[in-house]
Amino acid sequence: MDISSNLLNQIKKIKSLAEAGLVFNKENYDAERYEELRAISLEMMSILADVKVEQLSDFFLPETDYPTPKVDVRGLILNEKSEVLLVKEMVDGKWTLPGGWADIGLTPKENVLKEIEEETGFKAEVKRLLAVLDKREYPHPPQTHYVYKLCFLCEITEGSFDPNFDIGEVDWFDINDLPELSPDRILKEQLLNLVTIAEQDKIVYFD
Repeated sequence: MDISSNLLNQIKKIKSLAEAGLVFNKENYDAERYEELRAISLEMMSILADVKVEQLSDFFLPETDYPTPKVDVRGLILNEKSEVLLVKEMVDGKWTLPGGWADIGLTPKENVLKEIEEETGFKAEVKRLLAVLDKREYPHPPQTHYVYKLCFLCEITEGSFDPNFDIGEVDWFDINDLPELSPDRILKEQLLNLVTIAEQDKIVYFD
């Protein structure tokens, strides 16, 4: 982990501690100190990310409950040739496993199946959970949120290629001949590890 990534993780911790303090000390004299800590963390984040602090303040609304990591869901789908199904993100023109942020009100299973259908056009079923990843443990580009990734082994039941507006292409790839991956969403080492886990029964990897 490089210095900027490590520093960003420490800033996230300070921000989270400050917001937890504000949740539980709204009427306490410590609230002012927690608010100041939160403001400092946003200022530090703005310097590191070269973004105006006002933009971060608008992006990070004050927490009303105990702050927790955001959840990203991803579906690994393999065909009879052991090729992996990937989608090409319009935002960066690079490839990843179908998936995205988990929506409130849906189970993890429902979330990943929704993402697969929306991004690829395929209906699928979840076979099992493969891994729970902490993005901090991998060389992803620095980002403001603290994220857990839930990765599921899925199987297509019906449908055909029909990507939505966020997705440029959908295709199958040999695991040994992958296209350029979207580093914010999936890394090659993670994808290779998921395929290896998928070939083994009843093993769930977690950081």
